[in-house]
Amino acid sequence: MQFPWALCALFACSTFSSSAAADISSQKERAAALRTEAKSFEQGDGIPRNPEKAVELYCESARLGDLEAQYNLGWMYAMGRGIARDDAIAAYFFTMAAKQGDALAERMLRQVGDPTNKAPACLSDPELNDTEGHDIVARAAPEQRKVMDLVQKLAPEYGVYPRLAMAIIRAESNFNPGAISPKNAQGLMQLIPETAERFNVKKPFDPEQNIRGGLSYLRWLLAYFQGNITLVAAAYNAGEGAVNRYAGVPPYAETQGYVKRIREIFKRDDHPFDAKITTPSPEILRIIAAKRSM
Repeated sequence: MQFPWALCALFACSTFSSSAAADISSQKERAAALRTEAKSFEQGDGIPRNPEKAVELYCESARLGDLEAQYNLGWMYAMGRGIARDDAIAAYFFTMAAKQGDALAERMLRQVGDPTNKAPACLSDPELNDTEGHDIVARAAPEQRKVMDLVQKLAPEYGVYPRLAMAIIRAESNFNPGAISPKNAQGLMQLIPETAERFNVKKPFDPEQNIRGGLSYLRWLLAYFQGNITLVAAAYNAGEGAVNRYAGVPPYAETQGYVKRIREIFKRDDHPFDAKITTPSPEILRIIAAKRSM
């Protein structure tokens, strides 16, 4: 029986999703606060104007998904407001806002042209550092860096942290876009033909199509398992059906090792998720009960 999301929220049926929900709320609040501070520096509202500081703060807010910050950054670069004019970067930020449904951003895109292919440096995920604080993208081999740059560009569209997507890619294909498994899983994120079809991937060996398909699946799994990284990783490896059947990580050595590798790289228990993507797993209550009894 499907357990309606509204009832699940009402009865707090998930202990591990509460931190993910709090994460989303705190992320939105932080983004709004950063945007407000940025606007003060941009306009000189009570403080000396500082366009460079405004860009820095807007960019952090934009990275956290704030639509207004994305649009304001596009405007600053398009108009050269205190910074060097750059239509390609302006288009990048307008594109981010337009994908969230902003009509003004769509209109501005017609004026500034095509966006840059590379995400502006300020949008890089601060979690993409190793234990010594070094940027793992900058230190990667050139071919891996191309994939990492693409992930950083695409992941925010799907509400997926780049580090999680990179962890999946490393475990699945070790950044080889031509990888094929004995079960015919294909490409960077090792999409089996059924998953590729499910998420409209026509060319599984095309890096961008493959990553988009994998991100779509991750977004769906995050909603289905309410942001629990252990369950999402297990389902990506063994399928959501197996996770439901065993009320948790299936007793397969491969899957258990896979989950361990993902968690070692991602280093978080929960991930924000969009509850509108799908209803939760029909076995979510049984999974929670099994988790509590351990």
